[in-house]
Amino acid sequence: MRALRVSEDIVPVSQFKTEAAEWLKRCTATGQAVVITQNGKPAGVLISPSVFDELTERKRFVAAVEEGLRDSEAGRLTDHKSVVSELRQRYHKHSIR
Repeated sequence: MRALRVSEDIVPVSQFKTEAAEWLKRCTATGQAVVITQNGKPAGVLISPSVFDELTERKRFVAAVEEGLRDSEAGRLTDHKSVVSELRQRYHKHSIR
């Protein structure tokens, strides 16, 4: 996503209302965010569905990494050998049926 351009990517809410379909098409086609202002101040940001998906996936990934780091710092770790052993036991139990 390119840098925000004030002259192209910021729109007052009144203008956005009258041109909503065009702004939606543009946002989806370019992936560029649009800042919507109200009374001259930022009031919202319009992003495409693909950019939204990317941001939420990234947020989940970062949260999982942070959780892993907290577990590591707290000593909540299991060594590789124990994990492999546990998985073999579970797999073996389920494959007998």
